[in-house]
Amino acid sequence: MFAILWDQFLIEIEAKDISKAFFFIIAVVLSIFKLANPIGIKKQSYMNEEKILTLHPQGKTGVNILKRRYDVIRNFIVETLIEHNEISFKALTELAFARLSDSFDGSVGWYIVTVKLDLEARGIIRRVPNTSPHRLRLTNKS
Repeated sequence: MFAILWDQFLIEIEAKDISKAFFFIIAVVLSIFKLANPIGIKKQSYMNEEKILTLHPQGKTGVNILKRRYDVIRNFIVETLIEHNEISFKALTELAFARLSDSFDGSVGWYIVTVKLDLEARGIIRRVPNTSPHRLRLTNKS
């Protein structure tokens, strides 16, 4: 399509019809934009997906994230804590990268931090006191 529009543009330039040539420049640019903008289409599809506003244990403003991503990370954290009873945050993050990096369509590290803070704020998990690096454990609410 691009080649056809470009050829028509050259014909109009030779005929010195500037208004038609201008029209074909616009058509060429629009055709290139449509071919080179699959990300724009992808972003629009995310706009209709269900989101969740995360909480923060210190009462700071949370962030809106896609619920399907939240659920994947939440389930991973809870299942890992059920399996290990208690785990360091570093080990949790390393396991997340190992198990989720190939299939998760977001930044695994960022989502682990964000969802972990949300689960702490909701009382589902808690930090084990006096541990460094900090360790995590399920609460009785989970």
